[in-house]
Amino acid sequence: MDWFGVNTLNYPFTIFSAQHMITLFVFFCGCCILYLLRNKLPTRNMRTVELAVAVSLFLFEILFHLWQIKNDIWFTYQSLPLDLCSIGLILCVLLLFSGNKWIYELLLFIALLGATQAILTPVLDFGFPHFRFLHFFYTHIVMVWTVLYFTWSKHYRPTLRSVVKIIIFLNLLFPIILFTNHLTGGNYMFLRQKPESASLLDYLGPHPWYILSLEVLLVGLSLLVWFIFKEKSKRHIHQKT
Repeated sequence: MDWFGVNTLNYPFTIFSAQHMITLFVFFCGCCILYLLRNKLPTRNMRTVELAVAVSLFLFEILFHLWQIKNDIWFTYQSLPLDLCSIGLILCVLLLFSGNKWIYELLLFIALLGATQAILTPVLDFGFPHFRFLHFFYTHIVMVWTVLYFTWSKHYRPTLRSVVKIIIFLNLLFPIILFTNHLTGGNYMFLRQKPESASLLDYLGPHPWYILSLEVLLVGLSLLVWFIFKEKSKRHIHQKT
């Protein structure tokens, strides 16, 4: 069977099926391993690994666009890297190459709030071992693992300014995405309509009100992420030691 084709009958995907649950298990196991090894990884030379992961993400994304071109499904209304997780993937590659703190601050929220939700409720037609399945889960999972690695092992931490940055960044993106959707007839960031498959947006009201709900949710969840991953106070660290 053609694992690089577009026939979904050969590789069907169903949310919370066995293949999805196994993928979620691998994802959560990876998160746990990163946490358990958080003090050991900095003692090793991880630069080669960081660069290798960055290159693998870049190549996977190039292959994704080549797959669309090969199967005549590359269109401006769906193939531009303007979805939140596509933007996150670009930021992830840049972070792995540069280690830039500003990029980390943006990616932290995009990965934990966007990529994680995509992993749990994927908008996906192809199941394992189709290329699109591997591309989707590899890129999304590695995004989350990357920010956890930079947080736990490299001791990057968000601040309240990080919350302000991600809110400003996304709100500057919104008019660009809306304009692009208008020009192409696309649905980038699901700003024109909700995805057909089940997602968090189903609980946020009808269009266009769920966009306002997303704004409120963005602020609340970003503050939660900041609170969980912020730098611990010296007093708290002293008491713990």
